[in-house]
Amino acid sequence: MQRSARSGFTLIELVVVITILGLLAAFGLPKFFAVQADARLAKMNGAMASVKSAAAMAHAQLLARGYDANYTGTPSPGIVAEGTTVVYANGYPDASVIAALAGLAAPDYDVPAASATAQAVRSDANHATCEFIYNEATAGNQPLYTTTNLTLANCQ
Repeated sequence: MQRSARSGFTLIELVVVITILGLLAAFGLPKFFAVQADARLAKMNGAMASVKSAAAMAHAQLLARGYDANYTGTPSPGIVAEGTTVVYANGYPDASVIAALAGLAAPDYDVPAASATAQAVRSDANHATCEFIYNEATAGNQPLYTTTNLTLANCQ
């Protein structure tokens, strides 16, 4: 007498597995999206730190070459960092070069054209409110970083 080998799953087993997967998805997806927003916010905080570091490095290079702490313009010979000739505004990089100095570019970041004195850096084109703004230094001051929009709510 031979026994027939049973293969496959019963309908009950399949229904139980599908139900468990549905429950995991219902509870897991909201947590996943919250983690994405946290990661996006952390990415932007890291980008802002890169911008601050690039500004400090460029300022230090300017001072090391004997220029005034409030120098404005392009030194001769030029100071080149990250393949970019640094243009200064009151001793710190101006808005047109800061993103390149910090290594921020597409596709990782959305960096629209700089205004006369400010450069916005956005997480990406789909999260335009997840941003910080680099404001050029004024005489005797360091650059300002506007982080009003750099919140978890704006980075979702």
